[in-house]
Amino acid sequence: MIAGVEIKDLVTYADERGYFREIIRTTDPIFKEGFGQWSHTLTNQGAAKAWHIHRQQIDWWYVPIGVVKAVMVDRREDSATRGELMEILLGDQHPAKLVKIPPGVAHGYRVLQGPAHVFYITSNIYNPDDEGRIPHDEPSIGYDWTAGPEIK
Repeated sequence: MIAGVEIKDLVTYADERGYFREIIRTTDPIFKEGFGQWSHTLTNQGAAKAWHIHRQQIDWWYVPIGVVKAVMVDRREDSATRGELMEILLGDQHPAKLVKIPPGVAHGYRVLQGPAHVFYITSNIYNPDDEGRIPHDEPSIGYDWTAGPEIK
C-alpha cells in the first residue's frame, strides 16, 4: 500500500427496485482536505490514461460503470513508499470502493471492460500549473499498460 493512498469501502443498499450507494460525505475522514471540483470522464474499452501527477491536488476516484485497473506509483522524494506500485480494480463485478490519490503519486488507469465512467473529485479546481504528465512508457516506472492478467 502506498503511503497516503486511502480506500473507502462503499456500502450498497439493494432491494428489488435497484440500489442506493453513498459515495462520500464532507465529514468523511478520507475527505478532510475538501472539495474543489467534480468531474466525469468516459473512456472506451482498452484505452489507457496515464501518467498524471499533481504537486498539490488530491484526487478521489469512483467507477460506477465498467471496469478499470487503476495504477499508482509513489514518486515523492520523502516518502517511505517511494517507488512502490499499486494496482486496484474498480467498477462493475468488484467491491464498490472510493480511492484517494495524494499529491506526488503518479496515477492512471486502463479500461478492462467498457466503456467505463470515472467520477472524480479533486481538492482544487483545475490548475494547468499543477497538472503534471509522465509518458505512459516512462522507463523509470517500467509499467506495461498492454499486459494482460498474470497467468497463474
